[in-house]
Amino acid sequence: MATALLGTAAAVLPAVPAHAAGPGQLIYVADQGAGSVVAVDSATWATVATVPVGTAPVGVALTPDGSQAWVVNSGSSSVSVLDTASNTVAATLPVGSAPGAVAVSPDGTHVYVGHNSSAPVEVVDTATLTVAATIPAGNYTAALRPSPDGTRLYVSDFGGDAVRVVDTTTNTVIASVPSRDPAGIAVSPDGARVYASNYNDPTVTVIDAATNTVTATVPVGHQPQGIAITPDGSTVYVGNRLGNSVSVLDAATNTVIATLPVGAGPNAVLADPDGSRVYVANSFAGTISVIDTATLTVTATVPAGSRPYGLAMGKPALPAVTGLAPATGPTTGGTTVTLTGTHLTGTTAVAFDGTPASGVTVVDDTKVTAVAPPHAPGTVGVTLTAKGRTVPAGSYTYQAPTPTVTGLAPATGPAAGGTTVTLTGSNFTGATAVTFGTAPAVSFTVDSDTQITATAPTASTSGPVDVTVTTPGGTSTTGTTDRYTYTKDTTRLTANPLLLSIAPGQLSVNLNLSATLTDTTTGKPVPGATITFKAGTTTVCTATTNAAGTATCTGPCPVAAVLLGLGYTATYNGSPTQEAATATAGLIRIS
Repeated sequence: MATALLGTAAAVLPAVPAHAAGPGQLIYVADQGAGSVVAVDSATWATVATVPVGTAPVGVALTPDGSQAWVVNSGSSSVSVLDTASNTVAATLPVGSAPGAVAVSPDGTHVYVGHNSSAPVEVVDTATLTVAATIPAGNYTAALRPSPDGTRLYVSDFGGDAVRVVDTTTNTVIASVPSRDPAGIAVSPDGARVYASNYNDPTVTVIDAATNTVTATVPVGHQPQGIAITPDGSTVYVGNRLGNSVSVLDAATNTVIATLPVGAGPNAVLADPDGSRVYVANSFAGTISVIDTATLTVTATVPAGSRPYGLAMGKPALPAVTGLAPATGPTTGGTTVTLTGTHLTGTTAVAFDGTPASGVTVVDDTKVTAVAPPHAPGTVGVTLTAKGRTVPAGSYTYQAPTPTVTGLAPATGPAAGGTTVTLTGSNFTGATAVTFGTAPAVSFTVDSDTQITATAPTASTSGPVDVTVTTPGGTSTTGTTDRYTYTKDTTRLTANPLLLSIAPGQLSVNLNLSATLTDTTTGKPVPGATITFKAGTTTVCTATTNAAGTATCTGPCPVAAVLLGLGYTATYNGSPTQEAATATAGLIRIS
């Protein structure tokens, strides 16, 4: 086992073109054969950095904030501390002989280093980079895992056939659970269960963390070693080193539900934090197998150096959207919207108020385009999903399309209004107003999205006006197709005959005149109109029509003018909305 864990071959990770759009979440691979740690983009499998460390690096673990990667170098009895921002070695610490396991406390204050020898587990203070304590926890530490709350450390004592339970407050072993040659350890996300892969059994021991007792022993493949649990705690993946396979366990039933062939020598197993994938380092094949957790199939096998051994995943590079353009569009949808931000590679969905957009296209790591779906008017939230993580992407306002008026029938009508006009066009649904010039229609009915029936209002003057429709999407633009022409109303003036008596030698006479003005378009009398009364060419008087449309007045007139014309004329000169009218009436002389 010791020989298998240390390995021998030496080579470098193949060079892969760097990811032009910038790296996403990184996987750190301890390449035992090359003496280096390789940072690989989990989205593209491009190599982002290759960092030389000590001899035969076998284990790697990241601090909770992702700022450091701690690497144990089995061949040089040291620990390399990598700055993940620059991917350079920030410090190298000497430790006990043949370090082979490493783990970081959940709060990041301590790093635990185990050894492929009888050396105790070392507790390193991350602030001072010094060994703060040692824990005698067995003869051969193959793996270390802290509990989620950090109060316990589980140590696989390969040489002592046990899992040692350490109280991290006192750094003492408080329990030992039997397990045959445990080579790998995993702790469920809730801390309730501990799983140990038994290298020479071959089984997995399931331990109740509350009682530190074995609750199940599950047969798996040949020489199980690396082990990982999905973030939801439902599934356990076990790398069978000499079985060239991965056993998949249902955590609820403690049964193997699948056995997946992978590369030769699978020893490290890593679950992606988003739960979508599991990564397996195949140390003999120099590859990493990528398992889709939804389909339980190997979806990719990628080169990973001469002898990939340890795996760790960097702090999740969450997608972030900083811009959305355009931010408005019609309710019918169909607008191509560009989302800009960072870490957008791997985007699988964009949604508008929960409704999936179509045509989602990842342009690069900073840009995604999507086609907005139809939606009712209003402002909605937009979200983007990448690598199983959904983040807000801004707001988008749906606007009802602007209406258009393309025809009127009839296109003319009297200034008195009242004409029923049929408007044709588009996007009339939801209309809130129909206007003739500046005057609202007396009434209107939306017959369909393309037709409105409206009653024309009274006009203040004759001539053309634009008819507009207003909806939540706006007001229609004006043009020749929406032009409505008001015509002047026709009028009729009726003058009443006048009886008068003229005495011999009389030079003038008072005439009592009257006339009635009617709007023949509406059939109603016209009040407030000025009527001029003349006898021949002589203006007798003027008067204004009353509510009944009748104007009356009295005025003096020369007898000669009366006798010459034997009648009088009443005249209405018209208005902006009415035609002019004239009427004559006879004079009946009484001798």
